[in-house]
Amino acid sequence: MSGSAWQVFLIDELTSKLPRKEPVFNEFIRAPSLSCAIYHLPVGARDMQAPHLEDEIYMVVKGHAWLRIGAEEREIKVGNILYVQATSEHSFFNIDEDLTLVAIFGPSKPF
Repeated sequence: MSGSAWQVFLIDELTSKLPRKEPVFNEFIRAPSLSCAIYHLPVGARDMQAPHLEDEIYMVVKGHAWLRIGAEEREIKVGNILYVQATSEHSFFNIDEDLTLVAIFGPSKPF
């Protein structure tokens, strides 16, 4: 990220160069208070993430799948905004349309 006090990012630009056949996590903001990335999971991919030390918000910009948080499962689709509390076990599954998300992480909290 540049030293500017603000920036504008376009979803189409951030996603246009993503490989379509493999999972990818592409961070485009890292600041002391947060980070932000595009997370892409193609149809049938397996989400291999582990719990994070930061609270996280996902915004679904493309696709359809399910999200498991602990023992709870929820269908997700374009337009959904998802909150996952720090250290929660979570993963996307049954990805039946290529899934593209904006992932926003808060700062790490000491535990």
